[in-house]
Amino acid sequence: MGDRFDVGAVLGELTLEEKASLVSGSGFWWTRRVERAGIPSIMVADGPHGLRKQADRNDHVGLGSSVPATCFPTASALASSWDIDLVRAVGAAIGTEARAQDLGVVLGPGINLKRSPLCGRNFEYFSEDPVLAGELGVAMVEGIQGRGVGTSLKHFAVNNQEHDRLRVSADVDERPLRELYLAGFERVVRAAQPWTVMCSYNRINGVHASQDPWLLTEVLRDEWGFDGLVVSDWGAVEEIGRASCRERV
Repeated sequence: MGDRFDVGAVLGELTLEEKASLVSGSGFWWTRRVERAGIPSIMVADGPHGLRKQADRNDHVGLGSSVPATCFPTASALASSWDIDLVRAVGAAIGTEARAQDLGVVLGPGINLKRSPLCGRNFEYFSEDPVLAGELGVAMVEGIQGRGVGTSLKHFAVNNQEHDRLRVSADVDERPLRELYLAGFERVVRAAQPWTVMCSYNRINGVHASQDPWLLTEVLRDEWGFDGLVVSDWGAVEEIGRASCRERV
């Protein structure tokens, strides 16, 4: 099969079981292949500041060893430069390494806002300002995808704490939600069209982000025009039968 194929035609050939297999994943880092239809298995890998590709023992928390890769400054450090061209260059370098390692998607960048110094992922988010986070997110996505490797914009949305992240509800009125917490995501989606968007573990106003039709369909797709793949964070789908996004794909 060539580099491009007719997605609609291929989907029309798939059985229900084959379609289901595509959204279940194969191991921690691979999508499932459908050899009959010429659909290959695609490998994804962390992360926003340098590759974490596990070649042998695979786990999602990084206990197994990873192949050697360049360790770039974290998003918090890059954002302190206010240098869009620098961030784009870092993205291009990460994309180049990803191509060399036969990776299809880099799981980043992360652009949630820094709302508390206690957030365990502040180091991998750019800023407390949605404009700065959005502009740098655009640059990082353009840099990586300019090398023919996809990105996964994350964590969508309002992932501002790690404590009890599987159950906590981030309760936000619609105006600050749109003007602050979603603004950076909107900027990146509209300007750079990341290949994938990764939804977060937490609930938003009581609804799990991975199962929120308002967030994932009305806002992300209908309003912003996103035409890529939505992927859940690992283990973030609460009820698989009702899930609105794909896990481990």
